[in-house]
Amino acid sequence: MNTLLIDTADNEEIKVGLRINRKEYWLKRVIDYRKAQVVLPMIDSMLKKHNLQPTEIEKIEVNQGPGSFTGIRVGLSVANALRFALGI
Repeated sequence: MNTLLIDTADNEEIKVGLRINRKEYWLKRVIDYRKAQVVLPMIDSMLKKHNLQPTEIEKIEVNQGPGSFTGIRVGLSVANALRFALGI
């Protein structure tokens, strides 16, 4: 199962990961206030690195806190939009 992992709860870094066959791979990026502009390019980069198409994502998990309210809201919004677009 291919699971997309999103962690935007921290005010200083964003983490995007993939769990593929029980192995986890992470991409971390130090950020300023522009969380929303960074998450999707990180997801795209992670998928390309592992030769996956967005349609191959079967599940999405988001860190729900504790952490920055705005950061968590960004992560959940991105996950919800992807879930809707991908039909998962």
